[in-house]
Amino acid sequence: MDVQERLDELAVLIEDAKAMPLSASCIVNRQQVLDLIQEIRQLLPESVQRADELLADREAVVQDGRREADRILERARTESDRLVSEHEVYLAAVDEADALTRQTAQETAIMRKETDDYIDAKLATFEITLQKTLQTVDRGRERLRSQMYQELAPAVEPVYDDAAYDDAGLEEPGVGYDDRR
Repeated sequence: MDVQERLDELAVLIEDAKAMPLSASCIVNRQQVLDLIQEIRQLLPESVQRADELLADREAVVQDGRREADRILERARTESDRLVSEHEVYLAAVDEADALTRQTAQETAIMRKETDDYIDAKLATFEITLQKTLQTVDRGRERLRSQMYQELAPAVEPVYDDAAYDDAGLEEPGVGYDDRR
């Protein structure tokens, strides 16, 4: 039992004591009260010693708590610095990626324009070559047609009889109607 329980017993003993008529006094068993007081006195040094131990422990606990709090704060600061540093690295990486993206887009646009110009020049050259080829083909076909007509034409010149034209009232070859008069 501890001091608090003994003090509670003493309080109950006095509360339950017989009251004196017309007085605020009461009748208590002297021996019982003295025994309780003696027990309380014996418990007090133990309680005071425990209280002192608790106070000393409290100081040690407070010191341990402060050391632990300092350690936690230091870890939090270190972690915060690391996270800030990582965030700054991340932001720098994002900026670098954006710059590379812009540079790549510019280089791609330049390459696309150069490629379009190159293809256009090659197509223009091809167009000129095709036009020359078509002209050569047209000239060749024209020659073939003219040779074909020459081959189909009679080899001997026809003999024209001027008298046959006069009898029929036809014009002479090469002479117009107005020229005969």
